[in-house]
Amino acid sequence: MNSTATTTCEIDVLKASHRATWDSGDYAAVARDLVTEVAGAAVTAARPGPGDSLLDVATGTGNAAIPSALKGARVTGLDLAPSLLEVARHEAAVAGVDIEWVEADAEDLPFPDASYDKVLSVLGVQFAPHHETCARELARVVRPGGEIILCSWTPEGFIGQFFKTIGPYMPSPPVGASPPPLWGDERHVGRLFARLDVEFEFKRRSVMFRQQSPSVFVDYMARNYGPLLKARERLTPEGRWQELRADLVTLSESFNRVPGGFSVPSEFLLARGLRQWAP
Repeated sequence: MNSTATTTCEIDVLKASHRATWDSGDYAAVARDLVTEVAGAAVTAARPGPGDSLLDVATGTGNAAIPSALKGARVTGLDLAPSLLEVARHEAAVAGVDIEWVEADAEDLPFPDASYDKVLSVLGVQFAPHHETCARELARVVRPGGEIILCSWTPEGFIGQFFKTIGPYMPSPPVGASPPPLWGDERHVGRLFARLDVEFEFKRRSVMFRQQSPSVFVDYMARNYGPLLKARERLTPEGRWQELRADLVTLSESFNRVPGGFSVPSEFLLARGLRQWAP
């Protein structure tokens, strides 16, 4: 078997692992408790309204798709994890909005070129392994004059450092897979879209995480947040989970602004791109 075939197989395994990761835990709780404000920033930047067609890539439980539909946009929400889409369908029904939900891969969007006026991704597309492929797909499906709105944890921010702390405990990603927090770096995003006729402007924002203590926060994430839950499941039989947990508690303490409690700002990059008209 040649190296290209091996890499493709490894990437397929990685994507299957991603699907299982996001199907585990209770991401709906994490989205509600930690991501609502980030999704709100993306929707505000996108300014969806009646007549707009909008695609939310890696929609999760619909925390950007549903508010966009409530503003009158025609919305499609796409995700790799079927369990998250089931939650999204329920939440959309409760909100009284009609959204098309599609189970598919952000690296292979099942839509024609120039299908949407606005394309969003809130802390989602950054977890797909091939950044260049995702960028091409996002640019492909947005119409000239349309917008791409991305919110991504920055490498330097709390969640970026959270993932950096977890990394050494887990197997190395396959060749060709890029680290998720790179989507939170302006230069990286600029390079991804440099030849795709999309011009970006960037703002760095922060959302506050609050809990009773750093250790309570880490335990909350280990129960509910798929990537950390899977790390705990893998490391516990190896006797290494408590070591990682201690490292994450130490990291959380270093970002904490409230002694005796837990209040931590986590930085994200809000990237707003305009798809240029062809010359």
